[in-house]
Amino acid sequence: MKKLLLFFALAASGISYADEAVTLRIADQKGNMRAQLEASGLLKNLPFHIEWAEFPAAAPLAEALNAGAVDVGIIGDAPLLFSIAAGSQVKAVAVDKSDPIGTAIVVNKDSALRNAADLKGKSIGTGRGSIGHFVALKALAQAGIKADEVHFRYLTPGDAKIALASGAIDAWATWDPYTALAETSATGRVLVNGRGLTTGNSFLAATDSALNDNAKREALQSYVNLLAQAEQRAYADIDGYSATLAKIIGFPPEAVKLSFSRRQAHWQSIDTQTIAQQQATADFYQQQGLIAQPLKVEPTFYRGIQVVR
Repeated sequence: MKKLLLFFALAASGISYADEAVTLRIADQKGNMRAQLEASGLLKNLPFHIEWAEFPAAAPLAEALNAGAVDVGIIGDAPLLFSIAAGSQVKAVAVDKSDPIGTAIVVNKDSALRNAADLKGKSIGTGRGSIGHFVALKALAQAGIKADEVHFRYLTPGDAKIALASGAIDAWATWDPYTALAETSATGRVLVNGRGLTTGNSFLAATDSALNDNAKREALQSYVNLLAQAEQRAYADIDGYSATLAKIIGFPPEAVKLSFSRRQAHWQSIDTQTIAQQQATADFYQQQGLIAQPLKVEPTFYRGIQVVR
């Protein structure tokens, strides 16, 4: 609960709304939904009010969802499963499909490690149950290495970045824009990327209480469509968008451009393929012992929200 008391909800600037308008409490991660909507100029004259809460990673965001401190949040496929298996009363309502190349295991530029097989006996920093954790486990499995043959250190992205730079860990399993920052700053290099290891799916997940509230559900439908529009606008002007987003999130423009351009992301409605992909991810987590019991994922999706681009 301490983490939940520390999260900060910020009223989105430039929004005008009627006093009686519904409020959506939205959980975000750095450089994600709010930044994209602001950079695309879509946070104006909305028919609903937004209260933002920004989190450094998926784990504390999932805690906020589970506690009902927020209504909806952006979260990767693996951490969403981890949260649901722990009892979170949430459902995925839309999916952002992307190329997972930016989810990767990063090492220092002068590291002697050359492939996943070299990770045996080494230390890997990541967030427990994060998409970085998932990619690390998949890469190890493909190399024939068991999870207990490496040393996982569960850290926030900021702490992991410092630990890698200081040599306190040998590798960092992370995601963009942190991967892109390491690459463009020449401080790190990618040992293994997420292609072929993870789906690249990120979800907008909403609490059951929000979905059962007619006004919030209608606002959520509008919000999903705004996300899709923002992404389309961004890809229509990647240079301009990247420069604006870089100022908002405080990252170098070249890192932001690399991160966003290679994702090739697009929001879409939940479909049967996405559910099947999520089931495969859940099965892998259960095989790895991170989920105690088999999990059927279909009931964890809500298909009443349709993405209109």
